[in-house]
Amino acid sequence: MLKSWLRPHYILIALLLLLTVSISLTHFMKALHYESGMSSITHSHNPEIHLVLISQELDNPYWRLIEHGARSAAEKNHATLEYIGPVEASVSEQIRLIEMAVAAKIDGILTQGLDEEQFVSIVDQAIELGIPVITIDSDAPDSRRLAYVGTDNYAAGFMAGKALIQDTGGNANVGIVTGSFHAANLKERVRGFLDAVKREDGIRILDMKESNIDRIGSASAAYTMSREHEALDTFVGTSALDAMGIAQMLNDRSQDSHASEHKDIRVFGFDDLPETIELIDKGIVSASIVQKPYQMGAEGVELMLDYLGGKRIVSVYNTDARIIRKEDLSMYKGGNGGI
Repeated sequence: MLKSWLRPHYILIALLLLLTVSISLTHFMKALHYESGMSSITHSHNPEIHLVLISQELDNPYWRLIEHGARSAAEKNHATLEYIGPVEASVSEQIRLIEMAVAAKIDGILTQGLDEEQFVSIVDQAIELGIPVITIDSDAPDSRRLAYVGTDNYAAGFMAGKALIQDTGGNANVGIVTGSFHAANLKERVRGFLDAVKREDGIRILDMKESNIDRIGSASAAYTMSREHEALDTFVGTSALDAMGIAQMLNDRSQDSHASEHKDIRVFGFDDLPETIELIDKGIVSASIVQKPYQMGAEGVELMLDYLGGKRIVSVYNTDARIIRKEDLSMYKGGNGGI
């Protein structure tokens, strides 16, 4: 009796277990198919990469050329590029903007390298969060930045020193106007320049002042030096606006009542902004070391996209630099760093 009573229950239990397994297996297969489908959609869809270029100074003409190169490369590769920067050159503001980009979890950051402990710290933080950083125009080799794209600034400064020796016969009383005592690229240019002229007994460095990477600032610095050093006969400007500011100061002084007392003063500069080229053509600026800001921006974006695409990239990409004098202008393709 007991066995006959239990047998239907065993059958019922077995059927229920079989039904449960069948339902579970069906759901599992559906889930597996769904997840497989999601996986294939995720891998087939390539969302637009979002990069940010953080400049030294937002409307600085030199940095606008870097922006144009970067934007051209981004558009060609269907990436989004955001361009931001301090209204006026400011290390603290630039670092704040980098911090904002890191907080926004941007895909990649391109920015001027800074010789600052805070900069190293925020770059390290970005790298730890998986956000690559490429330095443009000025390097920060002590940071964990992915790569540097720009001029070999020491070599460019050395080139300026050799040009001065050639044009002056190794005799000059020099005032240096530099955009910032703290910017790594400008420090390297000054170091290269000083190394180039240090064995020339006839070249004396009388003074060096900051322009704060500003045309008015460079004019002010040059004016102060010319008043403090009567023997000064040569100015060297190390950033894009310096030669223009120095030339403006010389023009203003030539208009005053003591114009006859002024001697000819040589001016050496950096970069090929249109006004600088015009000053070279007029003979007011003797020579300028020309960089490739457009190329810097374009190559920086290309390297970043290669890295994000899984390719190995170089850690230092030096763009071209050359010296331009008046006699070179007829063959020179100016603007955008002579591209």
